[in-house]
Amino acid sequence: MPRIVSITLQTTDAARPIIDAIVEDNPGAVVHSFPGIVKIDRDDSLTINRASVENRIGRDWDPQELHLSVVSMAGNVDEDDDYFNLSWSR
Repeated sequence: MPRIVSITLQTTDAARPIIDAIVEDNPGAVVHSFPGIVKIDRDDSLTINRASVENRIGRDWDPQELHLSVVSMAGNVDEDDDYFNLSWSR
């Protein structure tokens, strides 16, 4: 039985391209929109790719910038210069 990982982001101009990149790069992701926040759930893992966000914002983007918009997350974090990943695997 898969375990769901999730990330909740503020709904800001800075976060919208990140949200779009998450949805495109993670087929099967379920988006829950609320006033002021967006929660994205997915079975097993969820990855935010640096290149996908950069394509949307037109500048270099460091995955550490994600932390400026995060409200909460569920899953084990694996981050690198090129991605930010949530999963329950080790």
